[in-house]
Parts: sequence; structure tokens; C-alpha cells
Amino acid sequence: MEKKYSLKELAGVFLKLGITAFGGPAAHISMMQQEMVTKRRWISEEHFLDLIGATNLIPGPNSTEMAIHIGQDRAGWKGLMIAGLCFIGPAVIITLFFAWIYKQYGQLPEVQPFIYGIKPAIISVILAAIYPLAKKSLKSFRLWAIGSIVLVLSIFGINEVFLLFGAGILGMMLHLTKQSAMHSFIPFTLLQISDFGIISAKNLNLFLVFLKIGAILYGSGYVLFAFLDAELVVTGLLTRQQLIDAIAVGQFRPGPVFSSVTFIGYQINGISGALISTIAIFFPSFIFVALLHPLMKRIRNSKLLSAFLDAVNVASVIIIGMVCYEMAKDSIIDWRTIVIAVISLFFVFKFSKINTAFIVLGSGILGYLLFNI
Repeated sequence: MEKKYSLKELAGVFLKLGITAFGGPAAHISMMQQEMVTKRRWISEEHFLDLIGATNLIPGPNSTEMAIHIGQDRAGWKGLMIAGLCFIGPAVIITLFFAWIYKQYGQLPEVQPFIYGIKPAIISVILAAIYPLAKKSLKSFRLWAIGSIVLVLSIFGINEVFLLFGAGILGMMLHLTKQSAMHSFIPFTLLQISDFGIISAKNLNLFLVFLKIGAILYGSGYVLFAFLDAELVVTGLLTRQQLIDAIAVGQFRPGPVFSSVTFIGYQINGISGALISTIAIFFPSFIFVALLHPLMKRIRNSKLLSAFLDAVNVASVIIIGMVCYEMAKDSIIDWRTIVIAVISLFFVFKFSKINTAFIVLGSGILGYLLFNI
């Protein structure tokens, strides 16, 4: 029986990640891969890939759902809650601090020089993490072929949800061409939404808006801001400038992009609005993972569904790689950022055991020093 790690150790790991995980979902997952697979060996490469595939198949913030999955894997429902809350918590607290500053003074601190250095480093961190995952997932000619198709279609801008499900279905079809008799089941999840006692009508509206977004939002966390524009800016609850500033906060603090709603909730209805918005947008992720996680072993034990999951894993790695490419186009823009990217790549590949948080923070300082040269 595999050792179940203590809740205290689990909390410590995810608090550290919550404080140091800059750069968006792909970077967060890369840091989790280093902590859980490479450094601590809590999870095998294959199981980590399975969890990535699972989080890509359900709505919500992928890196948060990965944290919740890993927590449940290590320590049941208590681990699920602790890992999720510890990963989300630091970002929420930091975002609340910036929301208060913004509300009091009408502007945010100048952090652009640090972001300038952090972004190229994030690319290096992601590349270092997906390299072993790619080697593990691309384990047959069939999966190489599926990965190539996903890569071509992603270049043409096909939605990542279609790519993931399409890859899985293609994997099943190719498997069925070799096997005539198969047994399987089709898992599904039902979102259960309970009534929630809210004092003010404004908070009730916030809760329902963010609960809906958390329950249906697929794709990059940045798709969130398109939903927010439609739900809050168009309806007059939020100005477009406030939305832009919320995006800015999401760029320069660690943790999940979804915690930017804490900033928005605070602007609309103070501390209660911030807390209600935060609870509402993350709540569906806890429900989805709690329902899906027990099915993972049955999926892997079914040959047909295992073929589906293998193909989804390949598609997930390709999609993360494409996210990395898009980030690189926006982040590596001159000789300074090239220097930072090369130095970061050297450290993450040459010294694989070094904590990526030090690389990210060091790159932020280097970016600050180089920014005005």
C-alpha cells in the first residue's frame, strides 16, 4: 500500500506553490510536476499525465483542479480540501491586498520591470516540465500520429476542447480497429448546485454569475475575462478599466488566474463581494474533481477508455506546448528577454532539482535590472 502523506506536509507543499507559482496554468502544472513527480515521487509520470487529461476534460481552472486531484489522491476528501484551499489561498490574499490599494488610491504599483523578466523564465519552466511528459505520453506510433494531427489543428486555431475530445475519440476508434470485443462504461458528472444564503441582492447576483462561469468555462483562464466583459462590464456592474486592472493583477501575482475575481468582487461590493465571488467561481471545481477522481482507476483499467485517456494526454501535452509558443511570442521580444530565457533554460535543464520558484524570482530581479538598459 502506498504511503499516504500527512495533511501538514500536503498543506506545506501547496502553500509554497500558491505563493511561488507565477505564469498561468501551464506554468503552475509544470511546477507541480517538478514537486510531485521529480522531487517527491508522490505520483508517477503516467498518473500525473492522467490527471492533466482529466482536468482538461472538465470545466474550470486546470491548475486548481490539478491541486485538488493530487490532494484527493494523497489524503482523500480532507486532502482534496486542504490542497485546493492552500493553493488558492495565497493568491486570494494577495489579490485582496491589491484590490484594497486600488480602491483606496485608484492605481496599482509599478511592477512591469519584474513581469518583463518573469515571463521568459516561465517559458523555460514549462518546457522543462513537458519534456518528460511528452516522452512518457508519446509511447506508440498511433499516439505520435494523434499528436501530429492535434498539433496541425491547433495551429489552425481549432478550439482546445474539440481537440481533446476529438483526440480521445480517435484514440478509441484506432483501438477498436485492433480489438473486436471491448467492455467499457461512459462516465459522466452532474453538477449539483445548492441554495446559498446571501444577505444582499448584489452578492447573490455575484454568486450566481461566478458560479455559472466556474461551472461552464473551458479553455485558458484568460477566456475568463471575455465572460466577465459580457456578464459585468456590459451590464454596468464593472467598468472596462477595472476589468483591465483586474487582468493586470492576475499577471503579476502567483496562483490561479481565476483568483482575479477576488479583485473584481471587492470593487463591486467590498470584502463580502470579494469572498462571495471567490467561493462561487472555485466551488464547481471541487465538485467536479470529487465526482471524477474515483472514476480514474476504472477508466485506466478499461482498455477502450485507457486508449481514450492516452490520446487525451498526448493532446494535452501538445496544447500546453502551443500555449508555451504563444506565450513566447509575447514574452521573448528583444535581446534582454532572450538572455533571460537562455539563462533560465540552462538552469532548469542543467540543475533539474533546483526549485523553479528561485528561477522565476531570480528572473524577475534580472528583468528589473535589465529593463531600462
